[in-house]
Amino acid sequence: METMSSYLPKLDEEKLKFVIELKEKYNAGEISLADARKQLKERVKTLKPYEIAYAEQKIMPFVEDECIKENIQNMMLLFDEVMDTSRPTELPPDHPIMCYFRENDDMRELLKEVENLIQFPVIKNQWYELYDKLDLWWKLHLPRKQNQLYSLLEKKGFTRPTTTMWVLDDFVRDEIKENRKMLDDGNEEEFIASQTSVVADIIDLIQKEETVLYPTSLAMITPEEFEDMKSGDKEIGFTFGKLETTNKPKKTITQQDSNISGQGNLAKDLAQLLGKYGFNSGDSETSELDVAMGKMTLEQINLVFKHLPVDITYVNENEIVKFYSDTAHRIFPRSKNVIGRDVKNCHPRKSVHIVEEIIEKFRSGEQDFVEFWINKPGLFIYISYTAVKDENGKFRGILEMMQDCTKIRSLEGSQTLLNWESFNSNNKVVEEKTEEVKNEETKIEENNIKIDLDKINGDTYLKDLIKVYPKLKEDMVKISENFKLLQTPLLAVMLPTVTLKKASERGEVELDTLIEKIKEIIKSY
Repeated sequence: METMSSYLPKLDEEKLKFVIELKEKYNAGEISLADARKQLKERVKTLKPYEIAYAEQKIMPFVEDECIKENIQNMMLLFDEVMDTSRPTELPPDHPIMCYFRENDDMRELLKEVENLIQFPVIKNQWYELYDKLDLWWKLHLPRKQNQLYSLLEKKGFTRPTTTMWVLDDFVRDEIKENRKMLDDGNEEEFIASQTSVVADIIDLIQKEETVLYPTSLAMITPEEFEDMKSGDKEIGFTFGKLETTNKPKKTITQQDSNISGQGNLAKDLAQLLGKYGFNSGDSETSELDVAMGKMTLEQINLVFKHLPVDITYVNENEIVKFYSDTAHRIFPRSKNVIGRDVKNCHPRKSVHIVEEIIEKFRSGEQDFVEFWINKPGLFIYISYTAVKDENGKFRGILEMMQDCTKIRSLEGSQTLLNWESFNSNNKVVEEKTEEVKNEETKIEENNIKIDLDKINGDTYLKDLIKVYPKLKEDMVKISENFKLLQTPLLAVMLPTVTLKKASERGEVELDTLIEKIKEIIKSY
């Protein structure tokens, strides 16, 4: 593991020790704000956010919930005259850090709506609309930060975000989930009373991101690494609004720069690596490798992994994530930056002890399989972990398998004859319809309900179109690959509030083009 200081300008550790001691005195009430500021101006003069991050990691002992307890407002007041916390102005709009800033700005506007609504009697649909957006935020903003930003900083020795800020992330996530449950259960008084805390805690989190995390990331992460980060960010997704792009050409990665293609192509990466050492250096489309049973080209191996009906992840015997299958139906967000990362740091701290126990029992041979499942209304996710061993029984790692089994659990009777009706035009299994959806579609067919195509516009809700034309959910991917999300469990969260205008932004398709394409698809039914 690299040390954090090797990626930063030369640091004055005596100065930083003084800063931390002064900060602790101020927080303890042993010195006034005016006296503390005076000493900072005389002794410190200027301070960078990354210096605070480095000092806290090196000098301050680890406290699991310190990020929750840290009063960011006090810190900003204390360092106001010596530390510049202004936003960067020279970054392009599609820079990963600028995407985080925009999401935080959108979140602030959303929280203003929360503060406004608490003044009035509860209308559940209004609150559900807001909480659908809050749910989407913790399902995309936080995982993108944890899988992308934290992991790269961790590799550079800055482990404080993983060990402390992740705890705050989870605290806020759980608070949003608990409040959503209050709303579901009809505990309106308790729900309204807790909204002030929800707003304050989310503001606290995004201020800590902007004051220390983002500036430190800009100091430690190179422009080339940020550029490479974009594909993983896009894979996980963005919370609000449209991803802005620039016309700036992407730096070409040559073989001298890297031993891999940089495109996430398993076949090309393996072929290039094998060729470097003189093995099987021919075309990956024709050169075959011996596998356990038979021979396959690297391209074929890659295609098999991409088309698996389950998600798999392989962690080696050194507890490092080495591989995950990049399937179109991915259940939970994941990005390529988890590759090469300690598996324990890919999980929230409160569940790390479970990961450690599984590894310990698999490594000792005491156990070799364990399973979990998530059972919620309309959703059943099955997860298993298997010890990977070589022919001599030596522990070589862990294989995680994850599958959305919702449709499988709903099957009844037997089907032994070929029935193409259960497949869509791409030969993918269509999800089994629930009785509620079946009944709704029967009513639609009986009443011969149709939608006036001329009245479809940006304010039309996608759910209303899918209700009348259920197959549209699968066919939207023909318009843009970004609509793959409609095939995942996130559908239930996203669909109720998505207008065609929002869908055009999410799918990165011009609104007029999207509407015309949808009309063409509907006309084909």
